[in-house]
Amino acid sequence: MYIQDTIAAISTALGEGAIGIVRLSGDEAIEMTNQMFKGKDLTKVPANTINYGHVYDPKTGKIIDEVMVSVMHAPKSYTCEPITEINCHGGVMAVQRILELALDQGARLAEPGEFTKRAFLNGRIDLSQAEAVMDVIEAKTSRAMSASMSQLQGGLSTKITALRQEMLDTLAQVEVTIDYPEYDDVEELSTNELNKTAYSIKGQIDRILAQAQQGRLFRDGINTVIIGRPNVGKSSLLNILTGTDSAIVTDIEGTTRDSIEEYVNVRGVPLKLTDTAGIRQTEEVVEKIGVEKSRKLMDKADLIILLLNQAESLREVDIELLEATKDQKRIILMNKQDLPTQIEMDKLLSLADESELIQTSMLEEAGIDDLEEQIERLFFSGNLQAAESSYLLNTRHTQLLKEAIKSLDEVIDSTEMGLPVDLVQIDFVHAWDLLGEITGESVQDELIDKLFSQFCLGK
Repeated sequence: MYIQDTIAAISTALGEGAIGIVRLSGDEAIEMTNQMFKGKDLTKVPANTINYGHVYDPKTGKIIDEVMVSVMHAPKSYTCEPITEINCHGGVMAVQRILELALDQGARLAEPGEFTKRAFLNGRIDLSQAEAVMDVIEAKTSRAMSASMSQLQGGLSTKITALRQEMLDTLAQVEVTIDYPEYDDVEELSTNELNKTAYSIKGQIDRILAQAQQGRLFRDGINTVIIGRPNVGKSSLLNILTGTDSAIVTDIEGTTRDSIEEYVNVRGVPLKLTDTAGIRQTEEVVEKIGVEKSRKLMDKADLIILLLNQAESLREVDIELLEATKDQKRIILMNKQDLPTQIEMDKLLSLADESELIQTSMLEEAGIDDLEEQIERLFFSGNLQAAESSYLLNTRHTQLLKEAIKSLDEVIDSTEMGLPVDLVQIDFVHAWDLLGEITGESVQDELIDKLFSQFCLGK
C-alpha cells in the first residue's frame, strides 16, 4: 500500500532526559530534515548512518540544538519508508521545537501508533506482530519481554499461517474432488477430508489457547490477593516482596482499610499483589467497606495467599477464609514461626492440603524462597523455561480463536450428520477467515484504525 504524506512525532517520553528523539517517516522525510539541518547533505549520505550537526530555523537562521541524525532508506527501515530520527538533547522545549520545525517543512503530525501501522500496511509485519510491539513496551519482567519479542518476531504468526495453509490445502483438495463428479463416493471423500482437518485444527487451536494462559500471566501478571484477619502479617509480606514500605505496619488491628496494589517480580514473572483489609466482623464504617472490597477481590484472583498466625489458635474468621478459598489456587502461610506454635494442626489439615502450607516469619523474612518456589510450581509446573515459549494472546486473538473453534465444531457436526459438502464448506471457510483476522490477512479497515489508535504517539 502506497502512502504519500510524511509524518513526524516525538518518539521518546516527554520530560527531562539525556536524549530526545523526533522521528519522520515518508518519501520526503530525508529532504524535510535536510532543510532544517546544518552539517552534511542528508540526501547524499549513505543509508543507516548517523550524522552530526545542528538543527536550525530556516526562517531566522537561529540554531535550535546540537543533534545527531540517523538516516534510513526504504525499504530497510521500521516502516519500509525513508526515515530520519533526530537525536537531540532531552527536554520538553528541545524536542517540541524540533517537532514544530518538522511540521513547518510540511510533515504531518503522526497519529498514535501510525509508524507501526505503516509497518503493517507496507507489509513489514503482520497484525499480530504489530500488536506485540505494545507488549514489548509494556513488559514488566525479562521473561515477559522475551515472550513479547518472540511474538514480535513472528512466533504466533508462523503458527496461524501454518494452520490456514493446512485448511487451504484441504479446501483445494475438496474442490478438485468436486470437479470430478463421475466418482460415486465424491461427497463422502470430501466430507471426510473436511472432518479430519477440522479435528486437527481444533486440537492445535486448543493447545495455543492453553499456552496462552501462561502467556497472559507473563504479560499481565498473576493477580494475587493477600488475605487474612487483621494483624496477621499481610502488610509485612507486601513490604518484603516489594522491598518498600508501601503498607503501614502497626500492632493496631484494622490499620489497612483499603486494598493496596503493587507489582513485584518473582523469578521473572510479574505478580500483581493486592494487600487487602484484614477480614473480621466490624461496625466501623470505613473498615467495613474495606472488608467487603477484600471479599470481592478474592473471587477475581488468580492466586490467594492466605496468612494464618500459627502462634494462636484458629479463629472463626480463619476457618471461614479456609473454606471460602478451598476451590481456588492458594498458598497458606503459617506466619510467626519465630513464636511457639499454638495452631491446631489436625483441624487445619482437615481444611487444607499439607502441600499448600508454608511456614514463615515476616519478622525474620523466613520462608519467602519457599513461597516463590510454590508459585512457580502452581502456575508453571516448576518449569518456567518451557513457559517462555507461551503465546501472548490478547483479548482479540483469544476471541477469534474461540469463534474459529465454534465454526470447526459446526463442520464436525455437519459432516457427521451427512450434510452436503457445499454447506459444510461455509463453516470451514469462515474458520479460515477468522484465523486470518489474527494476522491481518482478512480484517476490516475500521478494526485496524481502532487497534493502532491504542498505541502511544510516536510508535
